Amino acid sequence: MLKKQDYRFSVAPMMDWTDRHCRAFHRVLTKRALLWTEMVTADAVIHGDRARILGYGPEEHPVVLQLGGSDPVKLAQAARIAEDFGYDEVNLNCGCPSDRVQSGSFGACLMAEPDVVAECVFAMRGAVSIPVSVKNRIAIDDLPARETLFTFVDKVSAAGCSVFTVHARAAWLKGLSPKENREVPPLDYGLVAQLKRARPDLAIILNGGITTLDQCTEHLGTFDGVMIGRAAYQTPELLGSVDARLFGAAESVSAPQAIRAYEPYIAARLSEGASLHSMTRHMLGLFAGQPGARQWRRILSEQAPRKGAGLEVLRAALAAVEENLPAG
Repeated sequence: MLKKQDYRFSVAPMMDWTDRHCRAFHRVLTKRALLWTEMVTADAVIHGDRARILGYGPEEHPVVLQLGGSDPVKLAQAARIAEDFGYDEVNLNCGCPSDRVQSGSFGACLMAEPDVVAECVFAMRGAVSIPVSVKNRIAIDDLPARETLFTFVDKVSAAGCSVFTVHARAAWLKGLSPKENREVPPLDYGLVAQLKRARPDLAIILNGGITTLDQCTEHLGTFDGVMIGRAAYQTPELLGSVDARLFGAAESVSAPQAIRAYEPYIAARLSEGASLHSMTRHMLGLFAGQPGARQWRRILSEQAPRKGAGLEVLRAALAAVEENLPAG
């Protein structure tokens, strides 16, 4: 069972990015971060290839499965399957603004349907013993932010949800792309802070616009946890300092240390038929801004996709970087 401390730092769920290989890589950088899957629809969990969709390694714990949907019966069934697979928590997505999600009547559009979300959470809670959490926006479109957020959280928490990860932006469902929805609507950390002060019994995790561990430390003075998305993915080396900076671990993990720790995982997946590129694509941001970073990206981008590429490519890329790193 997850404890309050486990929510202190999370890596956000990101479609096409936070797959099993990505999570295994992030785990060698940080043992304490809470890792999340990509969003998976309840229908996919129920009817799809579960081993492919839900498969993960024991090294990934603690790990959250994020579900998309708005049918309480299906979500309860999917949550039960997630629990059987050993996930530490199941989360309901109420924040994604993509057209595909809207057409399925879930994601951010559920911010206008708190009674539906409450019904879904109640059903999921009744089906599993693991925690059920919600990830949401502060509002959508022209709905008043404070009233929308507080009403949503009050109704959903009354159904048994005690953990909310709040992306501190409204979502504009018409006129903005998903990328623009992550950047254009203004951040309102103050409103989320008001929610935390008004609902101290709830765990409130802040998401949106956080890019550095200094910012994380500052926000942890107000919130129960912080969640970083693209910054953690595009510059994964920052994850190597999470355990030391935010959890009191003795040492940070360097990028070379993480690469070598990831090698056994890569070797195991290669032996199962996975491609090297499917794993190294998550590592391209290592060494960003450092000497040798260009060589690192070039070698992995050009050679990892080749048929039969193996660990020798990764080792050659690391050697090219280490030639440029300052001594000592």
